[in-house]
Amino acid sequence: MMHTDYPIAAGDYTRAGEASADIKRRLRQLGVSTELLRRVAVASYELELNLVIHSHGGNLMFEIDSECVRLSSSDRGPGIPDVSEAMREGYSTANEEARSLGFGAGMGLPNMKRNADVFQIESELGRGTDINMLFELQ
Repeated sequence: MMHTDYPIAAGDYTRAGEASADIKRRLRQLGVSTELLRRVAVASYELELNLVIHSHGGNLMFEIDSECVRLSSSDRGPGIPDVSEAMREGYSTANEEARSLGFGAGMGLPNMKRNADVFQIESELGRGTDINMLFELQ
């Protein structure tokens, strides 16, 4: 089993993508299938960027064992007022800075759900958001 925690700073666009690139590199070294590698890479990148754009900082966690890959995040942030609305493609609350850098198209949560075998999200206003994803090794 491999477990790695990545602290993600709010608004740190210069380092955005480093954790997901490390996860992709580790999975490639372990020889996971190209299809699984792509799905985890997309989901981890979206997860990381959501922490940078929408939270006050948080943690991205990566685990792999003989059965599955797990990605999760826990953030300190404003929380999501309407999770079902946030899951709609194109819905975004990204600020102008994120949009000016090409982020915030409203595809993060839908892309995570689409690529994961199991997707769970819990959010509480004023506390933050927790996301858990599972990808089965086949």
